[in-house]
Amino acid sequence: MQKYLIIGLGNIGVKYENTRHNIGFKVVERIADKVGAKFTPSNFGEVCQFKFKGRPVTLLKPNTYMNLSGDAVKYWMKKENIAIENIFVITDDLNLPFGSIRMRSKGSDGGHNGLKDLQNKLQSQAYPRLRFGVGNEFMKGQQVDYVLGEWSAEELEIMNERLNHSADAALSFVFAGLNNTMNQYNGK
Repeated sequence: MQKYLIIGLGNIGVKYENTRHNIGFKVVERIADKVGAKFTPSNFGEVCQFKFKGRPVTLLKPNTYMNLSGDAVKYWMKKENIAIENIFVITDDLNLPFGSIRMRSKGSDGGHNGLKDLQNKLQSQAYPRLRFGVGNEFMKGQQVDYVLGEWSAEELEIMNERLNHSADAALSFVFAGLNNTMNQYNGK
């Protein structure tokens, strides 16, 4: 039986809880809500384990901070014996309009420090990922403040639907595979 690891990238602590950079955490929390599972503290983060349509799934919110996410992912891949093609990394993306998602089977880190560390630790760029668009409504030199800033009132109005959409895409990856999921959810 193939196992799956879905990783939501983010930073721990109340200070970061509702920031754009923590959208990965928000999506995996929504997945847990949808399947009626709970996160518990464990090695390298909080985890949640359940079966989706008979397939074992581990959700992970690393507690290593964004820039060291690779350590947590590598640990859980090894612990649960999960192949790289069965991980699914969820992260924020400044290059996509707010709320849009884009999934790929591989790619560069695109300047994202969490993905950069992950690729360094896994020695590969070939792993499935979902990028959640956070937009790029910031002045030159204000990128860090923007991604570590909280959502606008307008963004929060549609956040619930976008979280549901992203969670559904992640669960589709487990059951229908990446190609079918990309065809159904990319750009929507």
